[in-house]
Amino acid sequence: MLHSLHLAVNIFDRQPGLSFLARWAHVVVGITWIGLLYYFNFVQVPSFAQMEAGARNNAIDKLASRALWWFRWAAAATLGFGILLLLIQKTNGKTELTSGDYWKSGSGISIATGILLGVTMFLNVWLVIWPQQKKVIANARNVQAGGQADPGAADAGRRALLASRQNTIFSFPMLFFMVGTAHFFNSYGVDGKPLGSSGDRGIYFGITAIIWLAYELSALGIIGGRAAGNITNWVYENHWRAIGTGLVLVVVWYALFEIIFG
Repeated sequence: MLHSLHLAVNIFDRQPGLSFLARWAHVVVGITWIGLLYYFNFVQVPSFAQMEAGARNNAIDKLASRALWWFRWAAAATLGFGILLLLIQKTNGKTELTSGDYWKSGSGISIATGILLGVTMFLNVWLVIWPQQKKVIANARNVQAGGQADPGAADAGRRALLASRQNTIFSFPMLFFMVGTAHFFNSYGVDGKPLGSSGDRGIYFGITAIIWLAYELSALGIIGGRAAGNITNWVYENHWRAIGTGLVLVVVWYALFEIIFG
């Protein structure tokens, strides 16, 4: 009994224990978020495409609306616990969130890359996917009640699809860097010490920003528009292309990291 109580105190009352709890919660809600992202892209969208309109509207009303609740709040919780983890963990006496030394280290550069992609995915959920899916759900419920279909529902669904496919693409390199930070990228240099020169880091993040921006602007339709068949939308037209593109980006980003810092 006393031993169990001592373990509980260690978990809740000490920095390593609190760090573990934040990381555990971050992983649990992250699994929920990314799992639902893959469900939408790998299962729901292809299945809905094969359904008749009535069955699809019923599924959107009863199934998709519930899944989207868990999806968007899991995304918010993942971001929240990630920030909490950075506030708990320390490098050179400062929290990782506020430590300039940490963000220049191998771990910091890796986690910063993952954060860029993860925060972009979070914003896609709350600013694009959910607002557009609300229109799709409202249309499905209205049609089931005997009302007229919303002519803007198809475009709303297309906007949500492009952002969701982009999140699928980004999820692969995001997870690569998030998981790799603690198990791989911390071996680059001495953790807590600057990795490479400021010029090296500038080149890395400059190229990273170009890749990130090109894909995100394409998904938003700012580059190339949203119409199916546009060359900029080729990677979004089915989930297999999105998976392949995500895996290619893992290789590209790892090669970039290795060439500059390896």
